[in-house]
Amino acid sequence: MERELPSFDRAQAVVLEAVEPLGGERVPIHAAARRFLAEDAVAAVDLPPFASSAMDGYAVRAADLPGRLEVVAEAAAGSPAARPVASGEAIAISTGGVVPEGADAVVPVEYVVVNGNWIEVAEGVQQGAHVRAAGSDVLCGEVVGRRGHRLTPARVGALAAAGVADVPCARRPTAAVIATGSELVTPGDDLGPGAVYEANTAMLAGAAEDAGATVQQLGPVPDSADEHRSALSRGLEADVLVTSGGVSVGRHDLVRRIEADLGVEERFWGVAVKPGKPVTFGVRGRTLVFGLPGNPVSALVGFELFVRPALLALQGADKPLPRWLPGRLAIAVRRNAGRDQLIRARTQSDGDEVVVSPLQGQDSHMIARAGAADALALVPRGTGDVQEGSAIRYLELR
Repeated sequence: MERELPSFDRAQAVVLEAVEPLGGERVPIHAAARRFLAEDAVAAVDLPPFASSAMDGYAVRAADLPGRLEVVAEAAAGSPAARPVASGEAIAISTGGVVPEGADAVVPVEYVVVNGNWIEVAEGVQQGAHVRAAGSDVLCGEVVGRRGHRLTPARVGALAAAGVADVPCARRPTAAVIATGSELVTPGDDLGPGAVYEANTAMLAGAAEDAGATVQQLGPVPDSADEHRSALSRGLEADVLVTSGGVSVGRHDLVRRIEADLGVEERFWGVAVKPGKPVTFGVRGRTLVFGLPGNPVSALVGFELFVRPALLALQGADKPLPRWLPGRLAIAVRRNAGRDQLIRARTQSDGDEVVVSPLQGQDSHMIARAGAADALALVPRGTGDVQEGSAIRYLELR
């Protein structure tokens, strides 16, 4: 009787239970993009730090308009505030210039008739028109970035504008990636009889870097116990070790046995998901150890379901699990009775909905076809078909 395998969401819970978030470090703001905040980050100044003009025009007293005003000074961006504005006066001002004392509005240049040092304004303006009030974006001491949030370029820009020179970020996890198998040849080398080019290392290393890790690539490693032991020993020095291949039950599948000899405590072996059933997860000390199948698509699915969430959780991400998005299935798909399926697909917007179209060729070795996919669509286990037009959930492929 076949042993019962955990569902992928139960296996994800096992992984996250084993994660101990890494410590923090101060990172210069110019190097902080895509890092995770280890603490809330607060504004060092009011933003804007002073009342400034939102337009090129004239700083005025709203009560003086409509009317004729004398231009008595100029306020350029980056210059100190001009002298105060008295009744009947205006000050020429650039976008970003300091609104002088006494002025409570800015009239854009296109609404002004200039005659020497005088301007004519035919219509009135409201107080505050075209003026960016000091602190109207954020006040000094207010939170600009929350702990556990990833610093997008926009968040980095917000922090820099608020005077933050460096931010408390989670340390980037180290990850070692090892592909195993004597049949594997590095791309560019001669492809002998029975050999295939090794794709998993580049794919998994790129995915790990995208998830915030600093990656070391070890391998490919041939089917030799001594070479496996050497490579795995080195890999176990990282925060996360990711292997591909060698986790099934074949005579040359050495990874699990040698990891056990090296002190890895296996938490699960096999998950009720297709592709990617033979995936393994274990720990040694604080090192998280993932064994992904050798077929490239299976390895990709295993990474997205289990490795990426672990890397994000190590960095304190507030939402480390994959984000499932709603869509509609373009064609009927047959369910698998015992395993949830993740099928490669393309997405297309149709009004307010996303149509998810499975690709031809879903075998787990078909990485070239998988390269055209921008989504993994979830087909829950069961009998019969999921019909065309049915609601479905999918993951975006980064």
